[in-house]
Amino acid sequence: MIRLEQLTKNFGDTTVLDRLDFSVDSGEIFAVVGPSGAGKSTLAQCATLLEPPTSGSVIVNGDNLSHLNAAQLRVARRKIGTIFQHDGLFSRRTAAQNVALPLEYLGVTPLESKRRVAELLDRVGLSGKARSYPHELSGGQRQRVGIARALALRPSVLISDEATSGLDPEATASVVSLIKELRDDLDLAIIFITHEMDTVRSIADSVARLDRGRIVESGSLVKLLHDPDSELGRSLQPRRAHAAATASAITWFVSYRSALVPADWVSQLGAALGSSVSLLGASIEVLHESTVGHATISVETSEDERVRLALDSLGLDARREDPVRLSVTS
Repeated sequence: MIRLEQLTKNFGDTTVLDRLDFSVDSGEIFAVVGPSGAGKSTLAQCATLLEPPTSGSVIVNGDNLSHLNAAQLRVARRKIGTIFQHDGLFSRRTAAQNVALPLEYLGVTPLESKRRVAELLDRVGLSGKARSYPHELSGGQRQRVGIARALALRPSVLISDEATSGLDPEATASVVSLIKELRDDLDLAIIFITHEMDTVRSIADSVARLDRGRIVESGSLVKLLHDPDSELGRSLQPRRAHAAATASAITWFVSYRSALVPADWVSQLGAALGSSVSLLGASIEVLHESTVGHATISVETSEDERVRLALDSLGLDARREDPVRLSVTS
């Protein structure tokens, strides 16, 4: 596990990270999101002690890395693997040679290094690309080589700094699937830094939003998505255009706030109200065995309180839609 305690980083008079406190357990993926300039990259550098924090602590498996001297820190850093935004591969080295770099620095024998590199490339699905150079690999394959290199020293913590940025959707899905698989198989604690909200929904157990160096909101992914008042939860599920209701109907925006919402809630709502209910648009999915999402509906009744109570009994938050925001999908 990794824990940050009051982690602060100043550059001159500018505070880039302001007393960050959070922990990531083994087997957990903790996503950190935030706007450009929020401090995400500095967080990645300070969490690995590549950039020394101004104050605060980085604790890995109970060991406070912030209090170690240079020699001790070189050893302790082996517990943390890093996946970089731009794979960070050396263009004149093959995939195998890139993966072997940490082992070479550690003084591992060539025979043992060869065995470990073969094991890692097989683990990330690239055993047939050992002799390929980075320019001969796709973006997703290069990132897989970077992941293999990050695992070379058998870390217990993995820090992913915008690892899927710039990848196409298929490559992103492949890398996300691999990271989740490695988390499960190796019981890793993973800090996943990204600006891609769709990726967060597909990979994270917990999420924090960083803004101007501070964590302004955090929590488990499902709880955030079930909280209609959560700004972070709303940003993780952006609203999309929907069809317009008929002139006589009232439009409502509803969101799942419970894991117990029945699958046929639209028909149950219509039966409870004795009115016609139409589904105008929806974004609903299952994450961590819990259904999350939102929908826009129209109801042929102007009895707002009855509609709210009926939706509440079904585990749904209800907010009447402002007519000026209606739009029609193509």
